[in-house]
Amino acid sequence: MKRLVLGSQSPRRKELLELAGYEFEVRPSNADEVIEEGMPPEEAVLHLARVKAENVKVDENEVLLASDTVVVYNGEILGKPKDDQEARKYLRLLSDTTHEVYTGVCLKTNQTVDTFDVKTEVTFFRLSENEIDAYIRTGDAWDKAGGYGIQGKGSLFVEKIHGDYYSVVGLPLSRVARELKRLGIFPE
Repeated sequence: MKRLVLGSQSPRRKELLELAGYEFEVRPSNADEVIEEGMPPEEAVLHLARVKAENVKVDENEVLLASDTVVVYNGEILGKPKDDQEARKYLRLLSDTTHEVYTGVCLKTNQTVDTFDVKTEVTFFRLSENEIDAYIRTGDAWDKAGGYGIQGKGSLFVEKIHGDYYSVVGLPLSRVARELKRLGIFPE
């Protein structure tokens, strides 16, 4: 029987796999998450997912799942904000606009490496400076691409999405489930 390994410390990815009923081991990657300047977002997330996967060893009966998510505004990748000022800048950019969220997934066995990406469009309401400041004070902007989490208080900013909600959270769960099934891994 094959075993699933999550190559990530992300609490959101862990929660999503648990929600779907998967049993898995967490074996985080210590890869440097660096992308080349000008790399298209769909390539960037696939690259980052592959780099993470390459840094985690798998045994014969294991399937490793590695993933990365980026927020893109006007062609620019918005990473995890370094400080309050950058978080504020990101939220001002996203206010009253539609942006894209790309999640790349890498599934690795000791014989194969498969990747795919999912794009979702997210539209924000117009945000006031008070809303932005209050959100930043919650601490929810940290460790999240684009400075917001759709699964938390950041959900109050979202007018609509077109695509996979769970991909915006950090893992396109239904697509992952289909790919894992193909590799012989099923939820409990």
